[in-house]
Amino acid sequence: MAIKKKQTSKNLKPAGEKAVFEAAPTKTKAVGDSSVAFAFGKENYQLLVLGLIVITVGFLLMIGGGSDDPNVFSEDIFSFRRMTLAPILILAGYIIEIFAIMKKPKH
Repeated sequence: MAIKKKQTSKNLKPAGEKAVFEAAPTKTKAVGDSSVAFAFGKENYQLLVLGLIVITVGFLLMIGGGSDDPNVFSEDIFSFRRMTLAPILILAGYIIEIFAIMKKPKH
């Protein structure tokens, strides 16, 4: 003895008829349509480039300070520029990058 379940979906026809699903209307874009939405806006890309520049400057400030003679120790590697300023700039660049990614673009 099989028990038939009553169809409850609004999109299906009653039992015995062919099942028909109603599709939601879709929007089609013309080939020349320029309303494509990008993930980032212009300001986001500008902030991304700014962050990359700040990171690059930080790494450039960190280079150098070595000694020409390997037997002589150079105190230049412990300068303010290499030990404090460059890491702060690199960290600030990464913060700018995160902000640029998380900022919602204006559409």
